[in-house]
Amino acid sequence: MSYQPAAAFAGLFRAFTGEAESVGSLLTQQMNSQSADAPMLVSTASDIVLFPGAGGPPRFESFRKSTRGFIELTAVSHLPLALAYLARMRELGQRDSDSLKSVESLIWHAQQAQSANTLEMWRDHVALRAFQGREQKIVEMVDYTAATTIAYLRRAQSDPSVLDFAALRSGYLDASRDRLPVSMNEVMFATFCLAYIDIAYRIGNWLRELRIDWSRAMVLVSGQSGRPTAGATWSSNNICHLIHDSADGTLPADRLYVAPHAPGFSVADMPDAQGLVTLEQGYRRLWCHTRASVEVSRRAFEGYPAYQFSPDELPAMPPILSVDDHATCVARLRRIMEDPQQLLSNCVADYVVDGLRLSGNRPEEVPIPGFSNVNFAKH
Repeated sequence: MSYQPAAAFAGLFRAFTGEAESVGSLLTQQMNSQSADAPMLVSTASDIVLFPGAGGPPRFESFRKSTRGFIELTAVSHLPLALAYLARMRELGQRDSDSLKSVESLIWHAQQAQSANTLEMWRDHVALRAFQGREQKIVEMVDYTAATTIAYLRRAQSDPSVLDFAALRSGYLDASRDRLPVSMNEVMFATFCLAYIDIAYRIGNWLRELRIDWSRAMVLVSGQSGRPTAGATWSSNNICHLIHDSADGTLPADRLYVAPHAPGFSVADMPDAQGLVTLEQGYRRLWCHTRASVEVSRRAFEGYPAYQFSPDELPAMPPILSVDDHATCVARLRRIMEDPQQLLSNCVADYVVDGLRLSGNRPEEVPIPGFSNVNFAKH
């Protein structure tokens, strides 16, 4: 028979926690009741919602997969990675005949995207304010990337050794100017920046328009973001930096909690009105339950050294010194792929958010490495 704690002690344990009428649960309920009219902001992997409090209707905004342009730009960004993955499979012993099946598939898909890549698509279908004035250049970048990749893959069809990493780096990923006018590493960074500049611009404006009372706001980043190991802390989840920046420093950093194991939600699969009420109540209980121990500790242990929360737990990304700082951009790409704590978008998020602030929130004036100083039309 497995061990069971003594019943009297188990009862004492539950009297503090684990039951609806326990002391811990009662404090959470009291805090929840007293903050029922406080704004509750919840962000998940692809959507963000404001529950304004006091029964007000929630307001939603989306980013990443459910938004315009994200899939299109990310698809282009994935092309160089796809070749790198083929190189790794070859390195691990995959037969050339099997590699060539993937090569043929990539060529076909790249050709389809190249045919669909038009000014009208980016200007009238994707139609993002953050891209205004840059649509033609985006068309040229996509065409250049697809054409360069297709040409390299055709070489691989007759000579699979060009998929070895040494050849791939020198002839495609990190090619010098005499081999490629724009390397695919630069294209990857540029597409990351373009995708995130829309997110930061749109979500930042949305948050400011809501006029949230940040001093009372209950903020939660809930559920998995990106890779299962990534974005689990304030400093590794760039939505925290974006929300804090949008609040112009008026949101106390310790009122924003990251809860990677809490439930997420999706605007594309939103519950009915009663389901939304239940969702909000669950998030408010979670926030108050987390906050309870913080506030109790401050009162119970007053006079002893306090914990001072600082978001800067992870080493900062290397600073980008100029729009032509190729080495730092590639170092950031390497960092976010090798560090499992990092969201992939972390390689550009701080640069883009800071760039929007410095430009007076004008996305067209944020310099984009691998894009702003490049004339793709010449190549």
